[in-house]
Amino acid sequence: MGTNKLQRFKEITAYENVLEHTDFQDGKSSKPKGGWHKAIFGNEKSIVLELACGKGTYTLELARRSPNVNVIGIDIKGGRIWKGATQALEEGLENVRFLRIYIDHLYEYFAPKEVDDIWITFPDPYPRAGNRDKRLVAPKFLSIYQQVVTSNAHIRLKTDSNELFSYTKRILSETDCKVTDIVESVYDERPDDELLSIKTDFEEKHLKKGKEISFISFCLPEKPIKG
Repeated sequence: MGTNKLQRFKEITAYENVLEHTDFQDGKSSKPKGGWHKAIFGNEKSIVLELACGKGTYTLELARRSPNVNVIGIDIKGGRIWKGATQALEEGLENVRFLRIYIDHLYEYFAPKEVDDIWITFPDPYPRAGNRDKRLVAPKFLSIYQQVVTSNAHIRLKTDSNELFSYTKRILSETDCKVTDIVESVYDERPDDELLSIKTDFEEKHLKKGKEISFISFCLPEKPIKG
């Protein structure tokens, strides 16, 4: 591990806008579950998550463009979170937090119906068949999201992977999720959309390579999804 990365890990432990809980089995640590509105943000604004947020580009821009919501960027890589958290502190963005956890234990850190919206921007598509359960739109994860979101919450996926996009549409059909919006090619169909036009570093690279960016939004069913 490089010196810069070690320094960043050290710095974010003192950041007031970063919560680190990498050992979910540690019963001694106090988890924020159920306390995001009152204890963390100090308000009752809607809570929006960005999963696998990386450097937090999308997280920060969502917060800037939507000051009336609380945005939480979630990732396990502290070196990446450092950049977004540092920028948020420099800008004085009070409606942003970063949470360093494993996403498959999301229910350990959020209470039922505590989350109003979820964004998944350019997640790892895990192209190998044996890794499909690791995809953030796999039934396993949809089941986890059901445990923390409100009944009318939207899950929003933005991706450059045709394979992941096709897989998502199939899984949503199989699990009785309700598709609320779908855009096959964001920059052909909605280039001026306020939120869809936000670009991450990965997205900028994908666009330069001529890749097509797709988007789908959906709501989870009432009946439990089997993961």
